[in-house]
Amino acid sequence: MKMKKLMALLLAAVMVLAMLAGCSSDGGNETKAPETDPPAESKTGTEESKAPEGGDKKYEGVELTMWSMWSTGEPQANVISEAAAAFEAETGAKVNIEFKGRDVNKVLSASLEAKEKIDIIEDDYQRIANTYPNILDLTDMAKAVNYDSWSYACLNNQVIEWVGHLNSIVEQPQIGGFFYDKTAFENAQVTSAPATWAEFLDACQKIKDSGVGPIAQDDAYCDFAFYHTLVRYLGEEKIAELDKNGGWSGTKAEQAAQDIIDLINKGYFVDGAPDAYPASQNKIGFGLAAMVICGNYVTAEVDGNTDTQVNWGFCNYPAVDGGADNSSVYGGANSLAITEYSENAQAAFDFIIFLTTGEWDQKMATEAKQIPADTRNKAYPSLEGSVEALQAAEKPMTWCAGLHENADLKDTIKSMCVELFEGKYADGAAFCAALDALYK
Repeated sequence: MKMKKLMALLLAAVMVLAMLAGCSSDGGNETKAPETDPPAESKTGTEESKAPEGGDKKYEGVELTMWSMWSTGEPQANVISEAAAAFEAETGAKVNIEFKGRDVNKVLSASLEAKEKIDIIEDDYQRIANTYPNILDLTDMAKAVNYDSWSYACLNNQVIEWVGHLNSIVEQPQIGGFFYDKTAFENAQVTSAPATWAEFLDACQKIKDSGVGPIAQDDAYCDFAFYHTLVRYLGEEKIAELDKNGGWSGTKAEQAAQDIIDLINKGYFVDGAPDAYPASQNKIGFGLAAMVICGNYVTAEVDGNTDTQVNWGFCNYPAVDGGADNSSVYGGANSLAITEYSENAQAAFDFIIFLTTGEWDQKMATEAKQIPADTRNKAYPSLEGSVEALQAAEKPMTWCAGLHENADLKDTIKSMCVELFEGKYADGAAFCAALDALYK
């Protein structure tokens, strides 16, 4: 009996020792360092795991505010909205556009002075340069994208002359001169656009003989039309000097006024001129007049007002004998600028370039019937030749700036220009004498 108990105790001890040995072996395997890397899915720090899908866009999370001079529904506003959506899809930056309309200039100065949340503004480039505070110097950013290679030197240089640096990017270039109906010219056997005053008079007579009024003239643009003649004879600096101080009599301003009076006496203005805007220019669409001196937007206005498609041509204002400036062309622009206090100036600049180059600029030129901001693109067909004319200009002629130097007389002189086209002055000397009387 004792022997059996001893054997049972010995057998139990052996079994316990075996169990302990087995547990020690399994635990050793669990605590060893792994000899291979963990599975790929457990790795950290890879490029894919740093950002969620779409988070690698350049300006993800950036929001820009733009104040536009257009109104909702206008072709320009539509293109800007579409471009903003495309820019957001490409870069992640959201552009919030507030379409303020043409009166945006009435609120911009105070808003910029107060540093309201605005990144981009859109307005006339002269106002941007000379009126608004807190506008960013874009020189370095423009150089970085080689802006000079596709833009208009005459417009850029004008801004730099005013401000000392480039502070805006052209969105909608403008040009002024004679816009004419090619079909009316062909019917009158005028084979080329007139380059000199003698050629211009010859063209007018041929057009009149064909039964069409040579020149349309609306009252809103009488000062603009006369200004072109003055610039040819005097140049802009001389006009500004006379406008400030008087002394018109005895200068070539008398001949400039006489040229307009001669056009009236020869019957070269369409019946009713100067009409209340836009009655006279619309006569081109109705086949009653052949040409008008105005800005390039006149082509779209006439076509839209008369529901026609005029076969438009463009030529610079003709040169005069002994003129002081026989080559300049009116040039202007609606442009885009960035506030100095914008927290995302580079993103704002990139959107501006996105909008004013390539496909979006071409879409703007096509749908808004305008000149492209990117000279590599094509102008709307009715503005053929406008890109080349702007590129050739060393310095743009301003919009009557010489006649606007004297703010006290601006409105009076504009009214006198209307009277000049109405034939109320006997000759150029009488007109200049009436101007000088304003300074006494």
